Amino acid sequence: MMPKPQQKPICPNFGSGPTAKPPSWQLDHLQSALVGRSHRSLEGKAKLAQLIEKTRSILKVPEGYRIGIMPGSATGAIECALWSCLGLYGVDVMAFDVFGKLWVTDVIEQLKLTDVNVMQADYGQLPPLVHNPDRDLVFTWNGTTSGTCVPNADWIHDDRKGLTICDATSAAFCFDLPWSKLDITAYAWQKGLGSEAAHGMLILSPQAVDRLQTYRPPWPLPRLFRLTNQGNLTEGIFRGETINTPSMLCAEDCLLSLDWAQQIGGMEGLVNRCQANFGVLKEWVNKTSWVDFMAHDPSITSPISVCLTLPLLKDHPIVAQREFLKSFGALLRNEQAAFEIVNHIHAPPSLRIWCGPTVESENIELLLPWLEWSYQETLIEFGKL
Repeated sequence: MMPKPQQKPICPNFGSGPTAKPPSWQLDHLQSALVGRSHRSLEGKAKLAQLIEKTRSILKVPEGYRIGIMPGSATGAIECALWSCLGLYGVDVMAFDVFGKLWVTDVIEQLKLTDVNVMQADYGQLPPLVHNPDRDLVFTWNGTTSGTCVPNADWIHDDRKGLTICDATSAAFCFDLPWSKLDITAYAWQKGLGSEAAHGMLILSPQAVDRLQTYRPPWPLPRLFRLTNQGNLTEGIFRGETINTPSMLCAEDCLLSLDWAQQIGGMEGLVNRCQANFGVLKEWVNKTSWVDFMAHDPSITSPISVCLTLPLLKDHPIVAQREFLKSFGALLRNEQAAFEIVNHIHAPPSLRIWCGPTVESENIELLLPWLEWSYQETLIEFGKL
């Protein structure tokens, strides 16, 4: 029987959102937050404008693209895009994880669009990467619950009439996104940045701005989704004059994360950290018989939200699989060796380990013996199944 490891990860936070804080993060760094003040004050608007411009710089968002802070995390940002822009053309929706399937529900059951082509794939796979330039496209870049990601955007046409709407929730700050291929991009602070939850970001290309100013959808728009006024883009939203009241404490935390990202080399540094983290985990998976990637094609295997299956479980009922993983995760949680490594409840029974840039490779190395130990202990508990 394997002895319990002695050394634990310094930071045992391997959940996929909110994710681990940047390594240099300290609570007292938030002392300059504009708490007790209005986000509409000169100072408040200046802070939010600074957040937008730092985001532009690190993500390398082109001039002419608008960046806005939205309520409701990435969900609010994506749904703002769907409610505001869809309906002019037919729409293709790619779904290969839990959240992509939610956008299918929004498009078909809530907006009740009829000219919809759903391109769906099982967990661990991708649908064919086909783009019709005459239709709108809604797709997820990185499947947070499926362990898959699109390998590139070469399949998206440069000359297109429809808009590309990208859910980049767990892709922003982890992949170097090709902005010329993306018309509307949404993400949240609490993924790649390791910042606080509840706030989303919406990035619009000039083509998306044109759609907003020339197209009026046939359904009512909630106030939180209204980006235009009398046919004109509400430019203040993209200067930090938000639609609703943001948390200035969360904004300060996001600014700290952006500063950290800049200090480690911007996008290049962020991507390098992700690849280093994944490299450690990948080497272990490749030599460990009791675990495997949910995605079997290396070209589409996500290096960020790494989803792992346990071959031993595949012939057992789903309930038994979930009970095994529940015990597996509880052992690690009780030892404070790893938190939130069991995948989403609506995903197939599996593990999920976040390898985003705020995670340290050393902590993944220290996690691996604990995974081995927990597996052996859980096997004993379940009588080797």
